[in-house]
Amino acid sequence: MSTPLFEHTSAFAGFSVDHIDAATRFYRDTLGLEVSEAGEPGVVLIGLPGGARVVAYAKSDHVPATYTVLNFPVPDVEATVAELTRRGVVFERYPGTPMETDADGIFRGGGPVIAWFPDPAGNVLSVLEEV
Repeated sequence: MSTPLFEHTSAFAGFSVDHIDAATRFYRDTLGLEVSEAGEPGVVLIGLPGGARVVAYAKSDHVPATYTVLNFPVPDVEATVAELTRRGVVFERYPGTPMETDADGIFRGGGPVIAWFPDPAGNVLSVLEEV
């Protein structure tokens, strides 16, 4: 049996943004997450519920992810969408596609109830029904 390579590490994910200050304000002030300096310019740590973290780093040639980079399971998608909308978040609609959402930006077409929204850099995030 081989020795586990990652037994004593804390894995984390990361994604790029175009403006680290805008990302910091969004994740901290709009989403209410803990955001801290990572020890080098242009990099922040975003604390997630449950103790995990993700790194956001500034990239001059940033291209937004075309997939969902971060999902937030919530007990009530409708209430969360309403609150985030109140905070200025605009939800994706995807008209004319199999993922088309309702007027509130919520997809109810199979699978978990989910709503997608971009961060200031255009990366896609979601809130989805806790299962």
